[in-house]
Amino acid sequence: MSAAKNANAGIGRAASQVHRLLTEAWRLQPLYVSLYAILLSFVVGGVLISIIGVNPFTAYWALLRGMVGGGDQIAGSVARSVPFIGSALALAFAFRAGLFNIGAEGQLLAGGITAAYVGALSWMSDLPGIVAIPLILIAGTLGGAFWGGIPGVLRTKTGAHEVISTIMLNSLVLFGVRWMVNSRDPIVLRDTESTVPRTDPISDTAVLPELVDSQPVLHTGLLALLGICFVVAFVLNRTTFGFEVGTVGLNPHASHYAGINVNRVIVISMAASGAFAGLAAASEISGTNGFFQPGTFFLMGFDGIAIALLARTNPVAIIAAALLWGSMLSGAPLMQQEADVSIDVVRIIQAMVLLFVAADAIVRYLFRVREMDQSPFKATSIEGSV
Repeated sequence: MSAAKNANAGIGRAASQVHRLLTEAWRLQPLYVSLYAILLSFVVGGVLISIIGVNPFTAYWALLRGMVGGGDQIAGSVARSVPFIGSALALAFAFRAGLFNIGAEGQLLAGGITAAYVGALSWMSDLPGIVAIPLILIAGTLGGAFWGGIPGVLRTKTGAHEVISTIMLNSLVLFGVRWMVNSRDPIVLRDTESTVPRTDPISDTAVLPELVDSQPVLHTGLLALLGICFVVAFVLNRTTFGFEVGTVGLNPHASHYAGINVNRVIVISMAASGAFAGLAAASEISGTNGFFQPGTFFLMGFDGIAIALLARTNPVAIIAAALLWGSMLSGAPLMQQEADVSIDVVRIIQAMVLLFVAADAIVRYLFRVREMDQSPFKATSIEGSV
């Protein structure tokens, strides 16, 4: 009898383990939808390429070789992806709190101009790199956090929706930095020795070390952003504040009655969102450009929206999504050169990815993917029923 009980207990534990694994796999289902969306987008892109009289396999082969065809291509693709990691993480954090932050573009600009200003200060050259580099990164982070925190405060104090306020703030910072960099009389931040509008170059001591001498340069800012992705994943999934962020995102009214300080969560989430964007901008100023130009971060904030949605706001999945996004842009010139397919086709494919991720009902219908609440796995204990 005891042997039978032990056997039943063993079967129960095994069944429970299988149930847990199946449930975890089911929870990953949104990422499967994203993968299907990518596949479907490339199919649509292939149809468009065929219409213009080019073999899509030839075009995609050139694109792939431009992305990962060799060491230089891989390094260039990764380097192109670095700022996307920060911009997507910024938006994902806000999305988790139920805040639709459209202001990553402006927060990148705010962080970038702040980092460039601090990095070009005369006394920065007197500091060792171990001090100057963290200082320029912190400056950019604080610049982005300040600009991101403004719509959070407006939301909590005046009820102004973050979509409207962030769009307006994008315009404000865009034209503000253009004036500061372009102005000749008075000279604000323009490099008077340059023939193109830009800020003074940052000090050599504030330049991030290179990981690989690629084009663009793959610098150590990548390591910082990768580390922050894992830290944010831990905070969101394993801490009390992360629980509060998710709860406010699901239902702010219920969160308030549960004792959560909703206004505090909103302001901190928006400021943190801006901080991640500012750090990404500072790493580009310090590691890639060495100065600030108004067009440096063009469309990067809006690309971040697509990447965050593609990764389903998962901080770790953002790394893979950003790598795909940057790699496609890095490989596009070779596709244009060898297959005579415009770089804009890659942008069309990326737009289709965003469309299919946003309208995931199309993907679910075509690939027969169930909704999350239609899981075939019951949330009961198998071990207890044996």
